[in-house]
Amino acid sequence: MSTDNPLTTLYKEIDGSKISTDIYLPQSDVSSPQKYPVVIDIHGGSFMLGHSRMVSILQINDCLDRGWIVLVPNHRLCPGVNLLDGPMQDIRDLLSWTHAGHLDEFLRDQGPYRADLEKVAVFGTSSGGHLALSLGFNVPKPAKAILSLYGAVNFSSPLWRKPLPHVDAKLPTNLSKEFLNQIYDQKPIPTDSSVSLEGQTESGVSKGPDFSKPRDAFAFTQIAKGTVLDAIYPTGITTDPQFGLVDPIRNVGRNFPPTYIVHGQADTMVPIDLSRDLLKRLKEEGVLCGMTEVPGEEHTFAAMMQVGSRTWWLQREGFDFLEGVIGKGPR
Repeated sequence: MSTDNPLTTLYKEIDGSKISTDIYLPQSDVSSPQKYPVVIDIHGGSFMLGHSRMVSILQINDCLDRGWIVLVPNHRLCPGVNLLDGPMQDIRDLLSWTHAGHLDEFLRDQGPYRADLEKVAVFGTSSGGHLALSLGFNVPKPAKAILSLYGAVNFSSPLWRKPLPHVDAKLPTNLSKEFLNQIYDQKPIPTDSSVSLEGQTESGVSKGPDFSKPRDAFAFTQIAKGTVLDAIYPTGITTDPQFGLVDPIRNVGRNFPPTYIVHGQADTMVPIDLSRDLLKRLKEEGVLCGMTEVPGEEHTFAAMMQVGSRTWWLQREGFDFLEGVIGKGPR
């Protein structure tokens, strides 16, 4: 299957939002149905930006080479819905949709592919890393293994309230509150945006945000001002100092799935100390875990790395970890 033209199906519809997932299938030389591990790949975008085509095709190809079925879902974007009821619930519903056999129903007309429901793993970048980790707690059947690439965790850290001057410097000076708040008028709640935090656009060309669009302007304003949590956190529980319903680090227990972390040491948007905090918590609970720190890399490096580079090989250690848990698919 060409990664330029994945299969697509709806997995959820709510309040007019039609939520789809892309499906990538590995090459297969078998004729009879075989079970393949499933890996969910969740895009980044600070919970407010991006869509399913804004992920690293290099990472998808690596997964396919390992014989895995890859699902790349969309989810509703904040702030029209909050983090808990929107992105987290949508991704959890995708996992339930898969475990309920609906992926297999879709695949029956696509060749010998069947989902091995005992081997469903997940990874994601940035906010997608957080959503990947959210499949490790408060779900009926957690993911088998999790890979977080510079994922958003430890929301009680003061680092989440820290303004980012290098982002603020890119913002126009004439962004009014009325203009920014147009984002709340988008109905049904969108599941895609024209640009992601990773830098990709709908055409795959890397460029910056379009500040003439309320969503781009709103998202980057929150990032610049250190107010992302105010924009996405569930209404009515903002006084919760531990972010207990949404923060993976507050929900790590001994039964948490095996988890690996990859993070750039030069990350100025989600500082690496946040992932180090998560690693410490995982180790305290005796969870099978590990972490690779990538020297010199900023946030969103997965979108710009080249196959064969040092960064490529280092981040690939996370996928090797997943393979150590779910194995390879049939050849």
